[in-house]
Amino acid sequence: MISKDVLIPLFLSFAVSVALSPVVIPFLTRLKVGQTERKEGVQSHLKKAGTPTMGGLIILLSIVVTSLFYLWRFPRMVPVLFLILGFGIIGFLDDYLKVVLHRSDGLYPKQKMFGQILVTAVFIFYLWRMDSSCLEILIPFSGGVVLKGDAVKAVSAVIAFPAIIGTVNGVNFTDGLDGLATGVTTMVAVFFTVASLTLKGGIEPLTAAVTGALIGFLLFNVYPAKVFMGDTGSLALGGFVAGAAYAMRMPVFILIVGLIYWVEIFSVMIQVTYFKKTGGKRFFKMAPIHHHFELSGWSETRVVTVFTVVTALLCLIGIVGLV
Repeated sequence: MISKDVLIPLFLSFAVSVALSPVVIPFLTRLKVGQTERKEGVQSHLKKAGTPTMGGLIILLSIVVTSLFYLWRFPRMVPVLFLILGFGIIGFLDDYLKVVLHRSDGLYPKQKMFGQILVTAVFIFYLWRMDSSCLEILIPFSGGVVLKGDAVKAVSAVIAFPAIIGTVNGVNFTDGLDGLATGVTTMVAVFFTVASLTLKGGIEPLTAAVTGALIGFLLFNVYPAKVFMGDTGSLALGGFVAGAAYAMRMPVFILIVGLIYWVEIFSVMIQVTYFKKTGGKRFFKMAPIHHHFELSGWSETRVVTVFTVVTALLCLIGIVGLV
């Protein structure tokens, strides 16, 4: 029987997300916070120009409103919620500068990186002082073997910076097609809900709330999207994935269930490196890699479906690796 601490936040967050969307989307439209598509990008995406962005506010509000009812009973949710909000605020500032103040670059790269490092540092400091067991490492497919000790925790704390920031930016790169980041991360959120119940991780109300918020948002974000989540949503969701993994001593599992995020980010790194080394040649037709598949003849909905199904299969593998 599924716990009420999963079902109630799941449906509550879903209801809030669905109720907010018809209110927030017209508001964003009136503010003229529309998506800007690159002319040198995928040509079929030019018709998306003007679609409201910053819809991540719907996801964030749904998660926060729901989580407030559970924080007192599930204290391990606190650092994860902090990471969601911390990265969500960075994403909101970036979106606001780009689409409201029309500063094309949004936050400067150094500003964005400083903010991401700061949020990650506060998160790790909190775990180290308040619940250092979260810095232990559960080994997948080991029968429950957990690496412990001060040395492990120290290494885990150091690795957390590239792991968390990489995951956050991987989710950000994945948010390039209607429903892609939403669908993929819904699968990951379901996985972490199962993991929390299985391992008694103590964050299942939050993971369920994220699942509900994403399903509700997907009703408006699926192709053809009526709203995009923007960096407000994608960075917050990256914070969720990384935060949930660390809260349950599962950072290694990010490489399994979040493989799509890392494929996306490495495709960009490969493209940039190859472009520079070859004097302008491209390894992929376009990066991130979901655009490569589009330019190879795949429809947008096919790319989203395949990536989501692959993530679902990876999450099943992750569930097997829990024990």
